[in-house]
Amino acid sequence: MSDERTAPEGDLAEPFLLAVLASGGLDAEYVRAEGNTLYRRGEDGEEIPVLDYVGGYGSLMLGHSNPEIIAYAKTLLDQRTPVHAQFSRHPYAGDVAAALNRIIQRERGDDEQYYAIFANSGAEAVEAAMKHAELDRGLRVTELTEEIAGHIDDVREQVAAGAATVPAHVADSIDDLVAEVRTRNEAQSARPPLFLTPEGAFHGKLAGSVQLTHNEGYRLPFKALAAQARFVPRDQPGALRKIIDEERGHLLDLVVEGGRVRVVERDAPLFTAFVLEPVQGEGGIHELSREFTQEVQQVCAEHGIPVVVDEIQSGMGRTGTFLAATHLGLRGDYYTLAKSLGGGIAKAAVTLVRKPLYRGQFELAHSSTFAKDSFSCLIALKVLEIMEADDGEVYRRAAERGERLLAMLRAVRADFPGVVSDVRGRGLMLGLEFHDQSAADAQPLRQVAGSGFFGYFVAGHILRTHRIRVFPTSSAVNTLRFEPSVYLTDGEIDRLEAALRDVCAIIRDTDGQALAPVA
Repeated sequence: MSDERTAPEGDLAEPFLLAVLASGGLDAEYVRAEGNTLYRRGEDGEEIPVLDYVGGYGSLMLGHSNPEIIAYAKTLLDQRTPVHAQFSRHPYAGDVAAALNRIIQRERGDDEQYYAIFANSGAEAVEAAMKHAELDRGLRVTELTEEIAGHIDDVREQVAAGAATVPAHVADSIDDLVAEVRTRNEAQSARPPLFLTPEGAFHGKLAGSVQLTHNEGYRLPFKALAAQARFVPRDQPGALRKIIDEERGHLLDLVVEGGRVRVVERDAPLFTAFVLEPVQGEGGIHELSREFTQEVQQVCAEHGIPVVVDEIQSGMGRTGTFLAATHLGLRGDYYTLAKSLGGGIAKAAVTLVRKPLYRGQFELAHSSTFAKDSFSCLIALKVLEIMEADDGEVYRRAAERGERLLAMLRAVRADFPGVVSDVRGRGLMLGLEFHDQSAADAQPLRQVAGSGFFGYFVAGHILRTHRIRVFPTSSAVNTLRFEPSVYLTDGEIDRLEAALRDVCAIIRDTDGQALAPVA
């Protein structure tokens, strides 16, 4: 798509994006929403229903305008619940934290406790995790350097008292040795921190979180703004250890053994955290393997690197368990939750920090105007109540509906093997990937594929022809995502199947003109 596209005359709200949507036929205005349906206005003013498989990018686990949540929200607003009462007691936030702890403890089968830091969005929750982990790393560096400084003073005293000597091959004098050690340690302590994250990762687009996003188009323009990440291959055992060995640093310490001064190396905390999604959303709906996550867990534990599990899109029951990490046996030092936590109407997010790692001073160094308010917290509690009702019926239904949807997608792939390359995901977080058509014989299809927006043009056709809303993942535009609510019906699955079979037939049997940009 060309940067020359223009938005409708006078439109000042992100006009370039609006022009991109218009070129793909995706610039619909929706006026009402319920369940898995959005409504747009027709030319004569009538409402036109559109089946929504985008689901607010995973924010609508309980559907648009969930009646129980809407009724509760009206009650809260009628009661004039205080949204802005910052720097006061917030018992409802404590209730959310307690409820999340109970759910996670039940699912993991342990009694590990987590403190909660509240936010407004998933990206902000990731930023909070990054900041807290970096505060912790910085404090650990300070503690280590202070410990080494104490050792140096002690060694100096022993040398001055004649109780220890500096071997000639180590240094000419204790003063020279101390100067060398301090110079080396100052240089090591000044090294910028690094994050670790898998290839294909996406964790938001804020100044810090975007550095954890593998897609260079999002990350590189802002590289100078925040700490950098090393991206770990998902399919190469041992790659994580190799990266850590390449980057790890040491501080020098002094000890006295047998009356002689020795220089020893101490591991310097360089890596702030390993941040990962159990199911990579924007990277193309890739569930991490159990082998990979077990290696991450083991290696990070060995090196004292905390693991941040980003459950913003995959959590809240979407994969059939409250946490997608449960399927992998993965236990986080941090968890981030958002999207469906707000029930489709509130902006609610939370960062959970394992109790032994928590630094209380973070609460004074980090804050958020709209976080931890009564409205979003009470809505979050209602969401958790619905999900836990009937012994977790929502989780069981997500798994069952997901299996039904996945079976349909696999059937489409089986019938169109030259068009669909893969179907993957878990529960109600699924993806269908098309083969690259950039070398297709038909020029229109080749042009659409070469635009870099293939999935959006496919989505535009499905919307115009079938009144179904789908989108590709942002960093893998040949992959359509499907994240409907848990109330998905068989009829809605059948409608999607018809639409996918239609578009696959267009790709297989025609020149692809039907997918071309809207004039």
